[in-house]
Amino acid sequence: MISRQLSTMSGTVPPIVSVVPSRALVDEKIKVLVENLPPGSPVTLHSLHHSEDRDYWEAYGHYVSDHRGTVSVAKDLSFGGTYTGKEAMGLLWSMHPVPGSRKGLRLRKRDVCSPMLVNISVHSGHIAEGFRQQPPLASALIERWYMAPGVQRISIKETGVRGTLFIPPGPGPFPGLLDLWGGGGGLLEYRSSLIASHGFASLALEYLSSDDQYPLFSIIEAAFSILKDHPQVIPERVGIFGLSLGSILTIFFTAESAVIKPFCCVCISGSHIYPSGKMLLMCAVTCDGRKLNKVRLDENNHHIWRDVGRAIFHTPSNQVDVGKVNCPMLLVNGLDDQNWPTVESAEDMAEKMNAVGKGHLLTRLEYPDTGHLIEPPFSPHFRATNFIVEATKEKVIMLWGGQTKPHSDAQEDSWRKILAFLQHHLYSSLTPKVKL
Repeated sequence: MISRQLSTMSGTVPPIVSVVPSRALVDEKIKVLVENLPPGSPVTLHSLHHSEDRDYWEAYGHYVSDHRGTVSVAKDLSFGGTYTGKEAMGLLWSMHPVPGSRKGLRLRKRDVCSPMLVNISVHSGHIAEGFRQQPPLASALIERWYMAPGVQRISIKETGVRGTLFIPPGPGPFPGLLDLWGGGGGLLEYRSSLIASHGFASLALEYLSSDDQYPLFSIIEAAFSILKDHPQVIPERVGIFGLSLGSILTIFFTAESAVIKPFCCVCISGSHIYPSGKMLLMCAVTCDGRKLNKVRLDENNHHIWRDVGRAIFHTPSNQVDVGKVNCPMLLVNGLDDQNWPTVESAEDMAEKMNAVGKGHLLTRLEYPDTGHLIEPPFSPHFRATNFIVEATKEKVIMLWGGQTKPHSDAQEDSWRKILAFLQHHLYSSLTPKVKL
């Protein structure tokens, strides 16, 4: 527990902010407690994070101390701020860029070997601005980690494969997961490192490459083989975890690949469209350099791609034959996904798999008022963020959808169920595979 006493409101004993645990994984809950306040005092709890991109993110809640002069974020009501009600983790999931920040920001951890540092402070009165100008009554600095102690981080660079392998602590071997992010590209490690912290060897793969020497499909197949053949990985217990474009590719490889035979799959915000060649879903949004008329703009000029997905999805020749899927698959989707028709796709997949007697392999999670970017729990909600369209390199602001509170609830609930799904299928010796 880390706490700094800075000043007093009244009396001789200074207020104290305590956070337990002060050092934890990002998916662990914390308890924030303020003590030594005058009874019935209005105070504001504030969180502040300075990101690796040098942007400031904050959240705050308005509280009134009880008869003992304490405020418990988990037990007491927030009467206003970026969240309201009893929300133990509101100071984290309701974070947003401070006023005056750049538009379209998204908070993502790049260096998983260092923690996210969050300063939690208490201020006199109910305030909504000027936190950095007003000295706090007390504050505490906490560490939020994506990588648990003992997790190994191994850089992979071979046969066109660029990624990072995370191995859990302990003797092993462990079940494995190939981690495929979306069409924004880049090497993102934070989900894989968190997965490894829960006992699964995970390979975060950068599969969108401008190097035509290594085609997209070959990169993913080679990465799957590298993971499966690692001495710390159980070769017959390797799955795939995809988001957005990564989920589209996961579904395709699961149904069609002669090389990749996953034991189970998790697909967040994807669909069963057929990725032809070096497809890069983003290229489907342009035609001869011109945007298709299916791309819509909202009142804020945010790009909405749902109708683009519908146009592709409703052409039967563009659909993967999901009747060929032979492993358990978990689909996680938001009912307010403004980027892609993921729910419609899930319904069609269920219908087609039921028709061939494989409906039992499919598990669906759907969440109201939840958008496309379903992240690990207590991550901020991003309704619209900057995005570079692969085909044109144009920078736009993409509308992902969702409302902050229900989206955040969905992130917490889905992560718990994803881990349970992976634990059940990858660690259980009783889970039968469908005969080919």
